[in-house]
Amino acid sequence: MTTDLEGRHALVTGGGTGIGLAIAQMLASRGAKVTITGRRGDVLDNAAAGTPGLHPLVMDVAQEASVVQGIAEAIAARGPVTICVANAGIAEGKSMGKMDMAFWRNMMAINLDGAYLTVRECLGGMLAEGWGRTIFMSSIAGLKGLKGAPAYTASKHGMIGLMRGLSEEYMGSELTFNAICPGYVDTDIVARNTESISARAGIDAEQARAMMVKSNRHKRLITPAEVAAAAEWLVGPNSGSVNGQTLEIAGGQM
Repeated sequence: MTTDLEGRHALVTGGGTGIGLAIAQMLASRGAKVTITGRRGDVLDNAAAGTPGLHPLVMDVAQEASVVQGIAEAIAARGPVTICVANAGIAEGKSMGKMDMAFWRNMMAINLDGAYLTVRECLGGMLAEGWGRTIFMSSIAGLKGLKGAPAYTASKHGMIGLMRGLSEEYMGSELTFNAICPGYVDTDIVARNTESISARAGIDAEQARAMMVKSNRHKRLITPAEVAAAAEWLVGPNSGSVNGQTLEIAGGQM
């Protein structure tokens, strides 16, 4: 087992399921102490029970006070966070004509504000330690428009803009900021989207799922492990020159 992250404290938002859990498990396998956050304590507890090195923390990334308090508690327990994975997010489609302000604000509060708050609270420890790796979990929707989901598209574009701004701000240091941009990944979000697409389009679940599979260039769903492997590279040895980049995991060229 490679333990090159021994002694590092990593924090993964949305770390109880799907992509976040796969990344958290990878980080723990490499020796890191990993704080996993989310809004559902039972889900986090179950995830932590299955993997040594994972530490559950109930935290709502859409609430500033929750993020400030939660990350302060994690730092007090396990030391400065030097690996930050801003993964928590929602994926909901709604056309412009059917959106209201509440839908827009909720999307931005979780996907974009949540990423900002998480990184902001972790950044001090990275600067103090003189080393840090930040990964934003964006989407192919952060690189191109996604029909029927302008709010989601905007939130994921915003994450990439934040990442690029930070990479320039701390250029020349041992801190890096990158974004992973997956296509459709085989997680609970795809399951929920299957139900949503089915209802909106008046098609059965199998047809709805096939629409998402078809959107990936290699015509299959991506696995969480494939995304975790990309994150492993971004936090691993000799990754210091990879900075300000978007890494597409979509089965082919976008």
